[in-house]
Amino acid sequence: MENKRWTRAFMGVIPPFALFVIVLFFPYQIAIIDALTVQPLAEYGIHIHFWRIVFEPFLGPLLYFNRAINPLQELPIAVMWILVLYLVYGLMQLKPLQSILLRRKKLLRILGNLPLLVGIGFGIFVILLFIPLPNNTIVNNSQNDILVTTHTHTEYSHDGLTSQKNMWKWHKRNGFDAFFITDHANHKKTLEFSEQQRNNKFPLKPLVLVGQEHSGSNHMSLLGLDGSFVTKDKPDSSIVKLTHKYGGAVIVNHWFDGKGKEKEFYKALGVDGFEIENVGKELYYDRSQFRELKKYCEENGLIMVGGLDYHGYGRVCAIWNAFTIPNWSGMDPDHKESAILQILRERDQSKLKVLMYRDRPLNEGLSPLFGPIVTVVNYFRTLNSFQVVSWILWWGVLQLFLKFKKANVMGWDKTLAIAGGANALFLLVLGVLYFLRGQVIEGYSDLYDEYSSLLFIIGGVLAVYSAMVIYSRFFAQQKIGRKE
Repeated sequence: MENKRWTRAFMGVIPPFALFVIVLFFPYQIAIIDALTVQPLAEYGIHIHFWRIVFEPFLGPLLYFNRAINPLQELPIAVMWILVLYLVYGLMQLKPLQSILLRRKKLLRILGNLPLLVGIGFGIFVILLFIPLPNNTIVNNSQNDILVTTHTHTEYSHDGLTSQKNMWKWHKRNGFDAFFITDHANHKKTLEFSEQQRNNKFPLKPLVLVGQEHSGSNHMSLLGLDGSFVTKDKPDSSIVKLTHKYGGAVIVNHWFDGKGKEKEFYKALGVDGFEIENVGKELYYDRSQFRELKKYCEENGLIMVGGLDYHGYGRVCAIWNAFTIPNWSGMDPDHKESAILQILRERDQSKLKVLMYRDRPLNEGLSPLFGPIVTVVNYFRTLNSFQVVSWILWWGVLQLFLKFKKANVMGWDKTLAIAGGANALFLLVLGVLYFLRGQVIEGYSDLYDEYSSLLFIIGGVLAVYSAMVIYSRFFAQQKIGRKE
């Protein structure tokens, strides 16, 4: 008994001690960097949301995994690690049990928890993908730079999953002064939204600008459209000429994906520049390809921009374009738009910096199996003193909970069953919300219907399974107890 007390006390001290060691001796400074030079920019800082600090152990790791090098790969592997550790811990608990019946009962309980853990892991993935958490945001301390997005999609694009108003709120929350909506094959709806803003239906900051993503030989952002022409059935060459004719600019999007033609083809078309980074790739696409594209743009006078490429889901904000425009606040909306388009059309890189959020070193050649472990360690390296205090306080709450665990009538297995049921309910409610929204914008995006169907199926299966587990662990046991 005395040994168990010392073991528990020792285990209660190790994690905080390890946290202090990582933070004190292996810190990693979060910074806003210039994507073209990969150097920190002193005039930009980071704001950490109050509620993130308060609930750091719950929100912080989720937001850090959201920015993982390959989140779609790392998150399932992280869940796999949790399942492996849980199984190892569970099997270790079988050893002290003398009775074969008790061991069998315990083993069935452990195996019965696995689907609940997998379901909760899927629920966490859905939260990361679809729920806007209070992520760290940029602080712009520069004199004349304004922050702009040149590539986003709303629900009026076939691959968008957010309303125009929510897109505006998202950009406001992430420090932007203006943003282009570049829905696929559709800019009329954006034009209507922009006109509502300029008619004072909602505030002018951030300013809504009209664009469209054209899917030709490669995806291209057509920026500064005013409804003067349509792009349907027109070749790339005509579209570029028409965009320029009516005062707009053309940017080749995520060319480094390798799905388009050679750079020379787009230069001959007369495009104004290329995305040098995209939030889906950030610093993690082939750096030799990055240097090749950067050199080509510099030698041929093409401007380089950062593509936020936000669709209403996925990664949190990590890319900004900083346009140097003095007296921005004194301009009217039309002059603001013209000033942005002028820099793009003149291809003046001295007046445009691509900013990126950097919160981890680049681990090239790392085995995907160990990716989640490295991500966890790097997360703790980035914590400031307030976040560390939050971790220590919540760790203390956990220790109190474990200390009085015997007084807790539910216990771990029952708590997990309830959590599984709550997770299933969350998935079903989100599925309903997406289904209803899909009916409102029918004909523009099928994503709501696709995701709602997926959420209904997975949420329904988890709901049935959780209900069975809850019944067996709460009500069936009570009946057995009364009979005895």
